[in-house]
Amino acid sequence: MPTTPEEVRLAHGDFRLDNLILHKTEPRVLAVVDWELSTLGCPYADFAYNVMVWRIMPGLFRGLGGVDLTGTGIPTEDAYIDRWCQRTGRRRPENFDFYVILSLFRIAAIVQGIAKRALDGTANDDRAAEMGKIAGPLADIAWEMAQR
Repeated sequence: MPTTPEEVRLAHGDFRLDNLILHKTEPRVLAVVDWELSTLGCPYADFAYNVMVWRIMPGLFRGLGGVDLTGTGIPTEDAYIDRWCQRTGRRRPENFDFYVILSLFRIAAIVQGIAKRALDGTANDDRAAEMGKIAGPLADIAWEMAQR
């Protein structure tokens, strides 16, 4: 866990690649959408929620883990984190994995909740019942990281 006080900033709450509108021909973000979960929070935790896709295999849940990114225009995880730190004027904390682990456990809890809503008949998505199947594997990734 972080040992120094964390800065508090506006946090998106659901900051991930599929909540970004990208320019059609240029490598830049035009807008960040889906702000209903925004709150005050730690910018590293908010950003790590975006970064966690590099730790998740593609077949599991919107992941890039293990994908050969050469020629795709998608940076490696380290390059992405370094660029974000450079652009925001922050230093990469030694314990950045803490934030990724937190994000993985968080998404595992979220998809478990979606699956429960499916059981209750209150889910908005026809695929909601299937979401529960990925909660365990996501938590396993986080737990393996926490054990290191």
